[in-house]
Amino acid sequence: MAIKWKWAENPAELNSVELQKLEQDGLDIIDEIVNVYAKKGFESIPEEKFALFKWAGVYQQRPKKDGYFMMRVRIPGGVLTSRQARVIAELGKEYGRGLIDVTTRQAVQYHWLRVENLPDIFRRLAEVGLHSYEACGDCPRTIVGNPLAGIDANELIDTRPIIEALEKEFLLNREFSNLPRKYKISVSSSIYNPANAQINDLSFTPAVKNIDGEEVAGFHVWVGGGLSNRPHLAKQLDIFVRPEQVVEVAVGITKVFRDYGYRKKRHRARLKFLVADWGPEKFLEVLTELIGPYPTRGEDKLIGWNAGYFTGVHPQKQEGYSYVALNIPIGRTSSDEFFQLADLADRYGSGSLRTVNTQNIIIPDVPNEKVDELLKEPLLKRLSPNPKTFEGHAVSCTGIEFCNLALTETKGLMKRVVEVLDEQVELDVPIRLHINGCPNSCGQQQIADIGLLGGKTKTDKGMVDSYTISVGGHLFGEGKFNTPLKGRVLADDVAPVLKELILFFKENRQEGEGFTAFVERVGIEAFQEKLDEALKQVVAK
Repeated sequence: MAIKWKWAENPAELNSVELQKLEQDGLDIIDEIVNVYAKKGFESIPEEKFALFKWAGVYQQRPKKDGYFMMRVRIPGGVLTSRQARVIAELGKEYGRGLIDVTTRQAVQYHWLRVENLPDIFRRLAEVGLHSYEACGDCPRTIVGNPLAGIDANELIDTRPIIEALEKEFLLNREFSNLPRKYKISVSSSIYNPANAQINDLSFTPAVKNIDGEEVAGFHVWVGGGLSNRPHLAKQLDIFVRPEQVVEVAVGITKVFRDYGYRKKRHRARLKFLVADWGPEKFLEVLTELIGPYPTRGEDKLIGWNAGYFTGVHPQKQEGYSYVALNIPIGRTSSDEFFQLADLADRYGSGSLRTVNTQNIIIPDVPNEKVDELLKEPLLKRLSPNPKTFEGHAVSCTGIEFCNLALTETKGLMKRVVEVLDEQVELDVPIRLHINGCPNSCGQQQIADIGLLGGKTKTDKGMVDSYTISVGGHLFGEGKFNTPLKGRVLADDVAPVLKELILFFKENRQEGEGFTAFVERVGIEAFQEKLDEALKQVVAK
């Protein structure tokens, strides 16, 4: 039986999902899967129970009637041992047709799982310290961080112990397993904001403050970020947090969300709506009632945004060592490649890997004298540290191939698009391309240089995949979501249309000007005109 909360005393103010969660805590589904449904099979699962499977990190795969599931595995901060990588590879090979996706929250995702497989997967993941639990659901999800934590010359603090402590505090904790909606945390002490602070419900970013004559390294706190079809950029609270206080502050903020967050309408239940209504000042007042007063903000140490892109060979802060950052095209890899990555991590590094929120992967701790030998490995021909310009900056959600929420294809289309662009457009600066198959924004298209959002358009051939194009998203400073252009682009026309928009940038940019700055200089109207021209050209053909 789920815990009874004060906010639940008036059932009329709760949506149907909240009423279900009051009857049964989402975490209870784990035991039911193991002891009932895995033994009796897919047909034994009541329809209303599928919504709770998310607390086990499991979703029904498209089409639902076929009885397959997709699963996310938490990798807090992206830190993965070679042993863990091998278990991920083994389970994917045995149960998931060898398919593995790396997600935009540094997790890995399986497909093709049967309910009968789940207990063995849960058990074997747990044996190496991994879990799928609460990778989905109305709870604290996978905690993202700087994939270079501990080896980054641009970080103030090694955040790995902090993320471990947060994971220990929140995972399977029934105090926080019934939040109003999904809840996403990011922690990074890098001055380049690789964990995308502004789009998370709760984020910690690097700061310093003079306290009693001593300069203390710590964090500033952001609340209320989130994407989906009503995106919000997080707001900073006027608070400075020492490293050892992060867990206390995170628990306090999560309690505020749990106890005051909206539970009447699912589409307005994220923390971002509470923060928007209250403002950061009132939010801090309520938080202070729980955790007591903290020092005010210090000096913000964020100086830029690297968007989580790290491909190539780069020196670590440990002298004599480098990390080798590899591109996984559109985030799709395999058990065979994960086995090989584990072997390379052992042979050339420290037996560690790092997943990245750009759906890529890093081999850290490579002695400089071994780098050249590693670069000759056959696997690095596909998972290249030096990908082509567009291939190396493309992000894609799962899409209609497996996801029940998706309206369109994503990964296949993005693969075809970047192949065309890399073949036909020569460019010496990156352009980040992100695609989503639905408004839920797993592909984070709102922060892309160019974002694609899938939908349907009626043609003389019936309803076909089409996409809205948005330009100019970034997380520099406070951040800015990209702006949708008017007009939908049919799937077959995406590549030629994007080519024209990118050539417009290439031919008119100033020396040293990146795409973000170009969009801000020339304006959205100029891009709208180019899109209109490009659409006329493809129709004429």
